[in-house]
Amino acid sequence: MSSRKELANAIRALSMDAVQKAKSGHPGAPMGMADIAEVLWRDFLKHNPQNPSWA
Repeated sequence: MSSRKELANAIRALSMDAVQKAKSGHPGAPMGMADIAEVLWRDFLKHNPQNPSWA
């Protein structure tokens, strides 16, 4: 399993790629909040790929 820092860095890289591909946007918020997003996803948010509309 990837470390928390590696996952947060992946979020940062994806946000940079998305802004570059769109040729628009500001990556400051996603880059600054990547650690928070990783904690929320890993520890609090629930996701079931077999039943994506469970909520």
